Amino acid sequence: MKLLLFYLVIITCKCYALSSIDDNYPNKIRGLDNSENSRSQEEILIGDRLIKKIKKLLEEYTPCSEGGDVNCECHSDVIFNDLKPYQSKGVTNQMLRISAKYGTRYKILNHRLYRDIECMFPARCSGIEHFLLKLVDELPDMDLVVNTRDWPQVPTGLGDRMGPIFSFSKTSSYLDIMYPAWTFWAGGPAISLYPTGIGRWDLLRDSLTKSALKTSWTEKLPIGFFRGSRTSDERDALILLSRLRPDLVDAQYTKNQAWKSPKDTLNAEPAKEVQFEDHCRYKYLFNFRGVAASFRLKHLFLCNSLVFHVGDDWNEFFYFALKPWVHYVPIKSYPSAEEIESIITFFQDNDDLAREISEHGKQFILDHLRMQDIECYWKKLLLEYQKLIKFNVVSEEELVEVKSKYREEL
Repeated sequence: MKLLLFYLVIITCKCYALSSIDDNYPNKIRGLDNSENSRSQEEILIGDRLIKKIKKLLEEYTPCSEGGDVNCECHSDVIFNDLKPYQSKGVTNQMLRISAKYGTRYKILNHRLYRDIECMFPARCSGIEHFLLKLVDELPDMDLVVNTRDWPQVPTGLGDRMGPIFSFSKTSSYLDIMYPAWTFWAGGPAISLYPTGIGRWDLLRDSLTKSALKTSWTEKLPIGFFRGSRTSDERDALILLSRLRPDLVDAQYTKNQAWKSPKDTLNAEPAKEVQFEDHCRYKYLFNFRGVAASFRLKHLFLCNSLVFHVGDDWNEFFYFALKPWVHYVPIKSYPSAEEIESIITFFQDNDDLAREISEHGKQFILDHLRMQDIECYWKKLLLEYQKLIKFNVVSEEELVEVKSKYREEL
């Protein structure tokens, strides 16, 4: 009797990775005689359903644009949705004065760019200003407040008491207006491999695309891979699974600025950092949020490896055009080691699906996250935002002009 109860507990507690994603996942499979057979047939049934689901999504997928997407149409809905809270009342000068407490003020006046004297993160401001300076001749007069912190600033409950603030990342609990992160040009995370930041996106695109060609799909190591610091304990399960199943996962914590002892890397010495190009040797690459959305995600796709994206709370502007099971594998937040093991094993057994999803993901980034797409998004966003301004934009002595020395030619 105790043995029977033990097996029942095991079956009941088992939280299979795919169950969190399949809305039709059955709570019980009836008519089976013993627990071991029941569990085996249940897993087979779930796997078959997921295969059918993925194949259906891949067959029905329609690209968000045709023929090069010269107008960055794939991301237009994000602009509309982010500006929607301000459509009825518009943007007043008073609203922006309130917002100015939470970011850096920018002004475009007579096709010149101005900014607060002080910027909390100069490298980040430089990354933003690169794009604003490239577009300033095409933009009308406007005032805006740009947040260069990692965390968004406008909670939904305070939206009517605060003005608009531009942030690179947010969850559905915030009303910030998303802009392409400074890291597309400058100011990315600084680690030992990249002491001045991870570098320009256009250069990394080329480097990663070339690196991906060096290792064919069949030559990639068929295991999961992750390197990063412990900015969130959401990553712990993958790290612990790697220690138990190094044949299935190679995942280790690296140092960050807050590291003091092995306790900060889950009671192990910190691993050496691994450059993005070397990620391309692995077939399955994991992405987790950091403090906010992770800058890592867009780089992983270019390895032409299968991207496992954990959690869906945090977004950058381009995330919404990426489709789960078409461009990447979605995994719920805080997955267990068993769930991670199950989903990797599933794709090891269904290599053709893994390869097709990986190719879709890579092609999307190549087609819709070019530097011209970043510039296009900035331009469309600011043109639509400017239509909401309900006051005359005037000169302010406390702002300084951002001159052409900030502009760097490609």
